[in-house]
Amino acid sequence: MLTLAIKLLLAHIIGDFVLQPTKWVNHKLKNGYKSKYLIAHIAVHLATLLVVLQFNLNYIAGILAILITHYGIDILKIKYTTKKNSSKLFIADQLAHILVISIVVYCYAPFIIDVDLIYQPQLLLLITLGFFVTFVTGILMRLFLQPWQDAIEPNIKSKNGKTKSTSLAGAGKIIGMLERLFVFGFILLNAWSAIGFLIAAKSVFRFGDLTEGKNRQLTEYVLIGTLLSFGIAIGAGLTFNYLDANFINPT
Repeated sequence: MLTLAIKLLLAHIIGDFVLQPTKWVNHKLKNGYKSKYLIAHIAVHLATLLVVLQFNLNYIAGILAILITHYGIDILKIKYTTKKNSSKLFIADQLAHILVISIVVYCYAPFIIDVDLIYQPQLLLLITLGFFVTFVTGILMRLFLQPWQDAIEPNIKSKNGKTKSTSLAGAGKIIGMLERLFVFGFILLNAWSAIGFLIAAKSVFRFGDLTEGKNRQLTEYVLIGTLLSFGIAIGAGLTFNYLDANFINPT
């Protein structure tokens, strides 16, 4: 079952990403179902499926099912795609393809999804601490750093006189969440040295901001935020390791 799933997923990735030029994508969006590249795209998928399945004709029904549904899903995506919803439709499109692949795999090699695994203490603890180091910690840090934020936030005046941030909207929040997730994961993997590389990488990207003379306040703010962020993530990782070793899976 796993081998078949990997093969079908590999064929999908090759056909949808590796062997689909941007020119084809743009032509399909412009011409819809009339695009010659839509048929070419399906032909590429047929070729990749045959290759990864080693031309095993026992899978011919599954191959046809994947190709027909792929064509239909792409037609719907092309029809309803706009500049505003392109990202959402891309995700929906990929999920639909993966769902079809899952159904085909199930038809050839029935499998059972054990929902009870989700409620295992180890996984529940991992999910809980994962949400803590991302969403909860982000809020806690924002509250803690608020007294200093107004003093160092780089702003520019817009035409109507209002202040406008020079940062990308929500970028800092996402960066912080990813940063803490990486640190949390490194602790679980006992890869402490990787945390050092992460700090070094962040320092490189921040170097330009922190060397502009008047930015001593910004430097202090960044150091406080970084140390706090890393400290909480490290603490969460150590907490998981301790609870897992002493209460969930004691040796």
